[in-house]
Amino acid sequence: MIDLPRRPDDLHSLLHGRRIAVLTGAGLSTDSGIPDYRGPDSPPRNPMTFQQFVGDPDFRQRYWARNHVGWRHMDAARPNAGHRALAALERAGMVHGVITQNVDLLHTKAGSRRVVDLHGTYAQVRCLSCERRISRYTLHERLCAANPEFDERVRATTGLEVAPDADAVVADTEDFVVVDCDRCGGMLKPDIVYFGEIVPRPRVDLACSLVDAADALLVAGSSLTVQSGLRFVRRAVQRNIPVAVVNRGPTRGDAPATLKVDAGTSETLVALASEAMSPERKVG
Repeated sequence: MIDLPRRPDDLHSLLHGRRIAVLTGAGLSTDSGIPDYRGPDSPPRNPMTFQQFVGDPDFRQRYWARNHVGWRHMDAARPNAGHRALAALERAGMVHGVITQNVDLLHTKAGSRRVVDLHGTYAQVRCLSCERRISRYTLHERLCAANPEFDERVRATTGLEVAPDADAVVADTEDFVVVDCDRCGGMLKPDIVYFGEIVPRPRVDLACSLVDAADALLVAGSSLTVQSGLRFVRRAVQRNIPVAVVNRGPTRGDAPATLKVDAGTSETLVALASEAMSPERKVG
């Protein structure tokens, strides 16, 4: 691994002329106003696990109350310069696909066309019994009918502190009414992979195919703490293709990486796109 610090043009030198698969994490979306779990300035957070959600009605009630208030913040978020840079690199033929651990749909909103939403997205809800999927907008209408004025009361009394994964910090959730599937009465869950839950195999296979077809792997804004992302770094290393990591602070992929750039993702990706598509580079 190359010693820190490294410059964006070192990143371009490594990736130039290669077909790149990109793996992104929460650090890429912080510039869009979506907080992360493990950034250097992030407060301690205890995300809900899959076992808590399905096994404890109180946890489930708490989650849906928080999500009812906070999901629209994620829906309203817009792509930042880093998302747009990756979309531009895809259009230029340099990026061949994006695997994202984020659930915010910002890559798609930015114009990236080949995106694997590894952990799902905030915009869909799934019934754990009949597997019916509905939009989060549809569920919002049902929750509003079951909980009139809840959203306004929370905002008026506590303000709004947004948390990751499309929820918000809400202290009093005891009177929140949770709704079930209107088709079978089953338990509804965001179509998001929770901590302790397994990423669907077809989704993993699709992501692996992007890595296998690439000449390099670029990791942007992920600490690679969870295995669902780290596996792709290990796969790239096994295939002897270079791995570049761009992230503020250490990651679990630093040791095997070919290059580590300890810097903000947005500005680094913008610099990479600018360098890659500059007339001088094209002529040379």
